[in-house]
Amino acid sequence: MQKIVFFLLLVIQISCASKLPRKPFEVQATTAADYSRMELWAAHALKKDLADERPEGDHVYGQDRPVDVFFLHPTSYTDLRGNDQWNASFDDERTNKKTDEGTIHFQASAFNEAGFVYAPRYRQAHLHAYFTEDSLSARLAFDKAYADIRAAFLYYMDHFNQGRPIIIAAHSQGTTHAIRLLQEFFDGKKLQSQLVAAYLLGMPVHEADFAHLKPCENKDDIGCFAGWRTFKKGYEPKWKEKQVVVTNPLSWNRSTDYVGADQNPGTILREFKDIYPRLVDAQINGNILWATKPKFPGSWLFTTQNYHVADVNFYYFSIRENAANRVQKFLATHRSN
Repeated sequence: MQKIVFFLLLVIQISCASKLPRKPFEVQATTAADYSRMELWAAHALKKDLADERPEGDHVYGQDRPVDVFFLHPTSYTDLRGNDQWNASFDDERTNKKTDEGTIHFQASAFNEAGFVYAPRYRQAHLHAYFTEDSLSARLAFDKAYADIRAAFLYYMDHFNQGRPIIIAAHSQGTTHAIRLLQEFFDGKKLQSQLVAAYLLGMPVHEADFAHLKPCENKDDIGCFAGWRTFKKGYEPKWKEKQVVVTNPLSWNRSTDYVGADQNPGTILREFKDIYPRLVDAQINGNILWATKPKFPGSWLFTTQNYHVADVNFYYFSIRENAANRVQKFLATHRSN
């Protein structure tokens, strides 16, 4: 029951976004974020954090890895608590806790075997920015959030990267910003040669978003991007989209062939250390990914058709294996060159 309560709460946050902020975005002078401060990193190679943990009960902190993962977390700023601001603040303890104990622990950690995880905190736009009719305020809020991510990435490149291969991984609002980051720094740029792969989850990503970066077509492709949005099998979206890239996170190709749950190495739900092998299947349907409603204690209460909150959790161990495999392919390819 505890597991399903977690999912229901997250779904409610997504589907019933607050009517706030009530006021238009107010442009003010903003102090640039100082990413030399370790507290501005939700995960970092130089500190032990929740991105280092493994569901098996151990951790990877202190283990040498040849690749870095730049992870952009989804929206955790959903409760204004009288703040009435379009963007979260760095010292919002409640939002930071939700980020760390939720997405850093349950999402970023899926990449910790592939490389060192760097996950910057950023003054994320409030969830309502995706739903408001005030498109100008929403755009300004997202611009403010991206400015922090850009500053964090530049600081990372200047002080930590040292020419190491990079995985870009993101979910939801993180993907909104990751697309922009890839466009600015990787797509057709020198840095593209260091890109192992990009995992752009939870938001529509179009082939036309990039001039040079291509979708991943197979499980060991490198220098490409993968993405999906998960819904209950049978769901047909009312919106119309064209050329959205959808990757099957079990076969790691773009075929519409059904892949059964027996091919899923493991799912995690509310309890990080509870591993559910062979629980969730996957099939591409048009511009979305279908998953049969999984059965677990309390699943009868899980009535939503939008499995957005589980885009990573459902396929956690498949993602972990795939990221590690792509790293090995990247390193082998570049050694041979």
